[in-house]
Amino acid sequence: MPEQAIHHGSLGHLLPPSWKATVTTWLAEDTPSFDYGGFVVGDDTRTATLWGKSAGIIAGVPFFDEVFRQCGCTVQWHAAEGSYVDRPKDGSGKTKVATVTGPARGLLLAERVGLNLLARCSGIATTTRSLVLSLRSAGYQGILAGTRKTTPGFRLVEKYGMLVGGADQHRMDLSSMIMLKDNHVWSRGSITDAVKSAKTVGGFALKIEVEVQSEEEADEAITAGADIVMLDNFTGQGVKIAAESLRERWKGKREFLIEVSGGLREDNVFDYANNDIDIISTSSIHQGTPYVDFSLKIDPGQATKAG
Repeated sequence: MPEQAIHHGSLGHLLPPSWKATVTTWLAEDTPSFDYGGFVVGDDTRTATLWGKSAGIIAGVPFFDEVFRQCGCTVQWHAAEGSYVDRPKDGSGKTKVATVTGPARGLLLAERVGLNLLARCSGIATTTRSLVLSLRSAGYQGILAGTRKTTPGFRLVEKYGMLVGGADQHRMDLSSMIMLKDNHVWSRGSITDAVKSAKTVGGFALKIEVEVQSEEEADEAITAGADIVMLDNFTGQGVKIAAESLRERWKGKREFLIEVSGGLREDNVFDYANNDIDIISTSSIHQGTPYVDFSLKIDPGQATKAG
């Protein structure tokens, strides 16, 4: 896996004003009342090292920094977000990733929250990067996207990890795009009626995507004005046939995107990947992904007295 980050610049600039308050709730959850361990170590200034203990992409830097900032600490990174950190060849089993300085109590208040989110976000970025590179090496030129199957309360971090890894995060929430799935269509009565109803409130600013189970349903959705058709739970061969047929049938008549989704993973996605497909969406890059292991250790020789 290459060491160069796919993205350049600070993705932290994407984060909404509310994200720092979310960090505060994480810290409040982990220390809801007395900090007994903090009493033991006091608040003399100490230095700690963030060690990377497994190979992976670093992701989640703004969140990690804010956790420690709220506990009175500062972080100096020795590896950039989006970079690949490999296991060292010196046999130590760990790589120095960052140096954290602050009151001993603050370091330990922030430690577990910071490590948890960094491990999770980096794991998502690593899995995502791996699949992006595999698809590119196989000749696929379209978009790899995550899904909305994220952890409640942790969506921002998981979507951020997808971006660092090089994938599109699809829609952030129900308000980001109008996606009409089978339940919407069944409840409304038809694809045509569902799309027409969506257009009355979505206006020009929101794209409409329709989940379809056949070419006939895709044709109906495109005729009704859908911007994207999702071929859901097709076989790999079925996707290739349907996508090619739709492209040929609608060539020069209407512009639309084709997405494929439904149980796609690294071990089967290549059966579906072809360049008649614009978007491959999968939850496998953010659900059940391995984490990247980190630890935080206060540098030795810094004994302190209780404060």
